[in-house]
Amino acid sequence: MLEEIYNECEEKMQGSVEHMHRDFKTLRTGKVTTTVLDNVRIDYYGTATPLDQVGSVIATDATTITINPWEKNLLGDIESAIAAANIGVNPNNDGDFIKLFFPPMTSEQRQETVKQMKTMVEDAKVSIRNDRKKSNDAIKKLEKDKEITEDDSKSAQDKIQKTTDKFITMIDDDAKAKEIEVLKV
Repeated sequence: MLEEIYNECEEKMQGSVEHMHRDFKTLRTGKVTTTVLDNVRIDYYGTATPLDQVGSVIATDATTITINPWEKNLLGDIESAIAAANIGVNPNNDGDFIKLFFPPMTSEQRQETVKQMKTMVEDAKVSIRNDRKKSNDAIKKLEKDKEITEDDSKSAQDKIQKTTDKFITMIDDDAKAKEIEVLKV
């Protein structure tokens, strides 16, 4: 029983860290990446479809992304979806493909990105603390139902706390690395 609680807790905490990493990919750093377009969807025959599934999306250099749709009639839809996504640039449609020119980030934009990142980090930590609470509650219930001893309960809660500390440290380390990446000019 305790082993199941440990495993479930660790899986959920790992999921929180992975979710934070996915969120980090949407942040803009000094070099533009195609992941800034991950949340952009276009209406493709009635279905909200990710941009990279209707054409090729390539970062041609540090400040430019080129989108080459497989069907030229989608150019207008892609252009309006990017404009609606409010990613900080206006799409340039030349009739064959769309180019996005990202200006270099200002120090204010970098600080704002760091703020967004810190919010993502705090959300991940809250999620991990919630996972710890659920696991501890399950352990306390086992103790209350006399399925485990008080000593077993105490050592199990200590183990959950050590797991929590491990994941919080991992999040803090990843956040420091990401902050350095964002602030690097």
